Amino acid sequence: MRQGIVKYNNELAGRIIEEDKGEYVFVYDDEYCQKYPSQFITFNMPVTQHPYRSTRLFPFFDGLIPEGWLLNIAAESWKINKNDRMGLLLACCQNVIGAVSIHPVTDKEDA
Repeated sequence: MRQGIVKYNNELAGRIIEEDKGEYVFVYDDEYCQKYPSQFITFNMPVTQHPYRSTRLFPFFDGLIPEGWLLNIAAESWKINKNDRMGLLLACCQNVIGAVSIHPVTDKEDA
């Protein structure tokens, strides 16, 4: 299972999780839901305490991953298969343009 911390304007907004069975889950942080009930990260995922689930990486998150020649450079630099969308999301999307960023969760942070 791989996880990423989702930040909105550098504030914890939630977590994106790739479960072992290949399902993706996004869940907003409880404090974020209380503090910003109408500040969603994308129109397709309004703020709620219920998790979003999908068998594919959510289009919003997939859209953060580089494309074209930049994807080639990222995949080669980090030795990540271009089809490993979660791996690319965790490796490439800490400093993307815009309000949302994704930060890998280490085993220490998960405990």
